[in-house]
Amino acid sequence: MMTLKSLCLGMVVLILVLVLGSCGAPPGSADGEIVQFTDDHGLLSVPESSPLRTHLEVQSVIAGGTTMTLELPASVEADPARTINLLSPLMGRVVSLKVGLGDHVTQNQVLALLASGDLAQAYADEDKARDALDLATKVLERARGVHEAGGIADKDVETAQSGVNQAQAEMVRAQSRLLSLNGGASGKTRELALTAPQAGVVTTLALASGAQVSDPTATLMTITNLERVFVTANIAEGDIGTVAIGTQADITLTAYPGKPLHATITEVNAIVEPDTRRQKVRIELPNADLRLMPNMYATVTIAIPATGAVIVPQSALLMKNDTVSVMVEVKPWVFQRRTLRIADETETSASVLSGLAPGDRIVVKGGILLND
Repeated sequence: MMTLKSLCLGMVVLILVLVLGSCGAPPGSADGEIVQFTDDHGLLSVPESSPLRTHLEVQSVIAGGTTMTLELPASVEADPARTINLLSPLMGRVVSLKVGLGDHVTQNQVLALLASGDLAQAYADEDKARDALDLATKVLERARGVHEAGGIADKDVETAQSGVNQAQAEMVRAQSRLLSLNGGASGKTRELALTAPQAGVVTTLALASGAQVSDPTATLMTITNLERVFVTANIAEGDIGTVAIGTQADITLTAYPGKPLHATITEVNAIVEPDTRRQKVRIELPNADLRLMPNMYATVTIAIPATGAVIVPQSALLMKNDTVSVMVEVKPWVFQRRTLRIADETETSASVLSGLAPGDRIVVKGGILLND
């Protein structure tokens, strides 16, 4: 047996069908039906004789202070200023690899030893330069003594002094090269020590014991200091300009869903990424406990004041082809559909970012009857 509720619902549907079935009929139709409204290239006119006038309610929209919430996909990234790619200054064979991938290292810690003939040549160059300097110094001392006795001319002393100057310059060059190779390690050895330029974690490793290093431009390993990291979020093109340096943000990490982080935007890229068509923004975070790891997924939530927004009731919103629109009264009882951009919504109202201005008159009730 049909319930009272279903009977009432059926009557409502029947009434809507009868009303909608007559909508849009041209004036003076053959069957004599009353014209509900006419459509003139998107302008919907409701004549004075139309019964729709009793079903449509039109109101002016008002301005309302609200916020727009952006939820941005993000990930944790290492600080580029604290990421160092380690290269070998010389060619040679890896004698010993003293670290592994993911190991924590301290500054100046030995990472690997390379047997290199080039290093022995650098030590030999320093020995030769030191010996040449000693000899040039002795020649100058003898020349000065003979000059004081009147045995040689001034030019001979000047020549000896020039020899000392050149030997000193060669000594400085040889010592500087050796220092750049072994970092000032004491003792002469054919093994080149690769040391950590900073404290951090070995995040990439392309080296093994016994391997031959033949390309001085190849990265052997990467040392990354993770005591400070960035959370990098991506802003869609339509929202570019809404976020600036200093904007407050909430960060939710997939790994720690119940522990949101609160921070501010510290960097905003000046370009749009060509592959994603999004703008990157970065949030700098301290990471002394190293719980934030590069490539972790995160969500960045940003609340932005929506200036110029207006408030409309939910009853005024119409859905068509995945867009939200309202019927705007452009002239008395003449309406036009207008697509909106919605910010936040509640059960009774919605905040409109674009498409309406304060004072616009819209259909707040019965707009479905004009929804062709």
